Amino acid sequence: MLSKKGATPLPLLVVGALGVVFGDLGTSPLYSLHAVFTLHNGALKPTEEDILAVLSLIIWCLIIIVSVGYATFIMRADNKGEGGILSLVSLIRHRLGKADPRAVVATFIAIMGAGLFYGDSLITPAVSVMSAVEGLEVANPEFSHWVIPASIVILSLLFFVQRWGTGRIGVAFGPIMCCWFLTLGGLGLGPILDNPSILWALSPMPGLRLAVAHPFITFLALGAVVLTVTGVEALYADMGHFGRRPIVIAWFTLAFPMLILNYLGQGANLLLHPEALNNPFFELAPRWGQLPLVILATLATVIASQAVISGAFSVSRQASRLSFLPRLKVLQTSKSMGGQIYLPAVNHMLWIAVMALVLIFQSSQNLASAYGFSVSGTLILEMSLFLLMARTIWHWPVWRIALVALAIGSVEVAIFLANIAKLATGGWLPLMVAIMMVIIMTTWKKGSKIVFSRRAELEGPLSDFISTVKARGVRRVSGVAIYPHGNPTTAPLALRSSVLFNRVLHDHIVIVTIKHIGVPHVRHTRRVEVTTRGDQTYGIIHMNYRVGFNDSQNVPAAVQLMCSAHPEFGIDPTIAQYVLSTYRIEPGKDKGVRYARSELFRWLERMGANRTQSFKLPLDRTIVVGASVEV
Repeated sequence: MLSKKGATPLPLLVVGALGVVFGDLGTSPLYSLHAVFTLHNGALKPTEEDILAVLSLIIWCLIIIVSVGYATFIMRADNKGEGGILSLVSLIRHRLGKADPRAVVATFIAIMGAGLFYGDSLITPAVSVMSAVEGLEVANPEFSHWVIPASIVILSLLFFVQRWGTGRIGVAFGPIMCCWFLTLGGLGLGPILDNPSILWALSPMPGLRLAVAHPFITFLALGAVVLTVTGVEALYADMGHFGRRPIVIAWFTLAFPMLILNYLGQGANLLLHPEALNNPFFELAPRWGQLPLVILATLATVIASQAVISGAFSVSRQASRLSFLPRLKVLQTSKSMGGQIYLPAVNHMLWIAVMALVLIFQSSQNLASAYGFSVSGTLILEMSLFLLMARTIWHWPVWRIALVALAIGSVEVAIFLANIAKLATGGWLPLMVAIMMVIIMTTWKKGSKIVFSRRAELEGPLSDFISTVKARGVRRVSGVAIYPHGNPTTAPLALRSSVLFNRVLHDHIVIVTIKHIGVPHVRHTRRVEVTTRGDQTYGIIHMNYRVGFNDSQNVPAAVQLMCSAHPEFGIDPTIAQYVLSTYRIEPGKDKGVRYARSELFRWLERMGANRTQSFKLPLDRTIVVGASVEV
């Protein structure tokens, strides 16, 4: 995230938004129109009536869903400047309370939406890069056997460079996407001038006439038209990187008009050359320009893939901070951009899954069916959460909720229902990924709650522990001991063990509880809250370290902040020892579904990141003390 949005000129923010936010939307013309005309054994033909109707559906989906639904409404629902489905549900839970039934429903919706986003993160790189490389077949049919190997190499390189972050190459994304959008408009302008009758597609009437005359065919067409709005969720998810205004300006001034020109140009060219239906996008270019267009398209699709991979990193970190996933190893790849992170485990799993998709589906056309379902499902879930928030937090009247639901939600529901028909031909893939993620997230959430309760029983109240220690007169030794501990009301197991086995306590004891606030960021001046336990002379301090779901969990940095703010404690953070309490998870005795979920929880717990690394603890000054907990 930009550390100081006001310090960055608006034009640079607009160019940056074009490079990161609109990569997926901007590459949809590569495959969308072709997908519509090849559905259901060619139910739609490249006739003037059908072409105008399809283009009308595409244009008005862009208007209703992107321009009105997201740019006008959903993007106003920011959580301290951050967007995304998990950020939105965090805002709802924070305002309503976690126990509120509406918040519970919203949480499940968000989990399902995050699951569909992971499905999108798998499909987008595969379908985007393959659709660009397939342009080689248009330039030279003899290159067809190179499509799969080239796609694998490009995608592998893309995942390989993630460890260095987007900081060094990110500055090039915006200019490349500007060039791409201008190319889209330029390619479409010529055919439009040759056949200006295609401009009738700007009216909703051709699409409505098709719906009245052939409702079933229109219904099926919507299942492919949704491909034109793939990536629209990025407008909301990446809002924290640039702010709403630059994204909206980039959409209405360049991305939206250039996309319209290209779609109209593809339609006009099909009217003049129906044989171009095999690849209507690349047929817009003259023969001499097709190979350079393939190169530019490949760069654009790599950028689109980069955006969705980075989005998967952000969603994973947010889910971990909201206790829907185990603690993950997060590497910050930029000192000034908080949103630029690298999650090795997520990157490796995405790479393996994307490689499998390329080898199994073999073409972008085969993957298009799987693509539409995840996008349409995400649209409905985000709109549902937005309407819930608008009613419960903004207190919109019922008539306004109904109007938005009818005008936008009805279109999204129709698109979703059309994509259900494609479950058997690929739509099962994102649904399966979403169901798996729901199982994983709910298992981790419930298992963590059980473990937290069992740990509390083992640890006992902190106040009772302090009273017992003071009554026994435990010997004090010089030094500073820091105990990262999740429950501020109980005594850390490691602290209790120190008294039980060693009969000593350090002069200075700091219990650090990382408190996740339901906001993206917490200012440094507000992160540390300190209270003394017992009396001030006894040397036991409790510190709440308040972090947002996009903040670092650097415990030594928190201790340094505390020492700077409270020099009266006389604590030297450079000599502090860090003591972790760890718990080995043992399986319960029950069999069946509960046993399976218990085993899943244990596996997730083992896959979680090392707390020493997550908390940025110094290895040479960190001790671990353990116990067993049954789940």
